Amino acid sequence: MRGTILNFDAQTSTGLISGEDGQRYDFSGTDVAERFERVRDGVTVDFQTSDSRATSIYPVITQSSGQIGNKNKIVAGLLAIFLGGLGIHKFYLGYSKAGVIMLLCSILGFILLAIPTLIIYVISLVEGIIYLTKTDSEFYETYEVGKKSWF
Repeated sequence: MRGTILNFDAQTSTGLISGEDGQRYDFSGTDVAERFERVRDGVTVDFQTSDSRATSIYPVITQSSGQIGNKNKIVAGLLAIFLGGLGIHKFYLGYSKAGVIMLLCSILGFILLAIPTLIIYVISLVEGIIYLTKTDSEFYETYEVGKKSWF
């Protein structure tokens, strides 16, 4: 059955799902699939029921957006390719420290014959290609759940 997570309390590891049948189902963090580590309100899920509990909960990739999570891999990839030297894609993904490093290397790199700036642009181009070639679930697991900020 499909439904939407209405709320999830990370401290108690419990939550509530509204099923497509109009019923509400309680669940705990142990009922969520092992690779779906970031449970949050509003996520569409597929699940099984046992009495009034939801079990075997998996995220659903929506057809309209084709993505899991808050960040779109296409947006991140295009930002990396076209504005990556300024670290814009890092800021988009929530990696402020990495974004500041890229921005400073690009700006201050001109003092050193633009070599650091060129290196930053090559790194961002490679990252953009990597973002675009990953599947939606790989992108989500690597960059949103795993918080991998470089390559």
